Amino acid sequence: MYFKRKELEKFRSFKGPLIDVRSPSEYYKGHLPNSINIPLFENDERSIIGTIYKKEGRKKAVIEGLKFLEKKIELLLDNLFMSIESYKTIPNKNNEYFIRIYCSRGGMRSQSIAWLLEKYKLNPITLKGGYKIYRRWVLDSFTKKLNIVVIGGKTGTGKTRLLSLLEKYKYQTIDLEGFACHRGSTFGGLGMKEQPSNEQFENIIAEKLNSFKYPNNIFVEAESANIGKCKIPHEFFNQMKNSRRIEILRSESNRLDELIDTYSVFKKEELQESVLRIKKRLGPQRTKIALESIYNERWDLVCKSVLEYYDKCYEYEKVGKTNIKILDLTDKKYDESILELVNNVL
Repeated sequence: MYFKRKELEKFRSFKGPLIDVRSPSEYYKGHLPNSINIPLFENDERSIIGTIYKKEGRKKAVIEGLKFLEKKIELLLDNLFMSIESYKTIPNKNNEYFIRIYCSRGGMRSQSIAWLLEKYKLNPITLKGGYKIYRRWVLDSFTKKLNIVVIGGKTGTGKTRLLSLLEKYKYQTIDLEGFACHRGSTFGGLGMKEQPSNEQFENIIAEKLNSFKYPNNIFVEAESANIGKCKIPHEFFNQMKNSRRIEILRSESNRLDELIDTYSVFKKEELQESVLRIKKRLGPQRTKIALESIYNERWDLVCKSVLEYYDKCYEYEKVGKTNIKILDLTDKKYDESILELVNNVL
């Protein structure tokens, strides 16, 4: 296993196009970031080959695979060459170029494509162990001891804005909500891209961690275990729960302004649908006020009707937390001057 991980490091060190030859469904579930999916077999073809392999053995499965490949070899090569040409490759120290290819386990699919490219005098390299070994590297990255600092605060205190400011000034940050394409509440998906698969969410976090210097602080926003459909890796979340915490304080008017700026831009129908998803927890009176206020564009009333609910949730989530430092940002602008206050409370 150690040898294969050394192979992963070597594979990642080369510059050049990164090509994933697995099926589209495998790629969607999880892939190496910045890879291009040029599938050797489509989803249905892979399913057929797999069934034949189980029932009739490897030889028959290979023959069936060659039949599929024969029909589309020209298109496959066109896609490969187009990807190679569009990527501005950077020569390594020996002035050579490499085309990096991987499949599920570093087996026949990646080796077949490498063989084809070798016939065109190109320099393909394959990942021994394939995506499987990459996933082991990802999961192992969450077991390292990390120096996490959690940024907490009630809804509307500007936690995400502070995290963005820290990122801008080269602090080490993990934007879990940004990676998950979700803000973590019933309104969290508004205006966001489609969420990645949970596996790809983990891959993105691991890649970011790999870019950090240890043991420097790593700032993350306080979250529940789930952000929309994405789940924070268990080991990473456990470290968050036991880490130092900065608690942002802001006035109610500050918080209302923050929420109005964030959510008033969305369509009324989308906001009303979001409110209805938590109507049982809001209760009939607060739900009615929120829906009517959205219709009448009384954004202050909308936010007030929801704040009380989220404040109770937050106070419950905070129970048992220790090692909390208070950061009072009441009426302060989110600019460079805040960074000194952050450093002072650490």
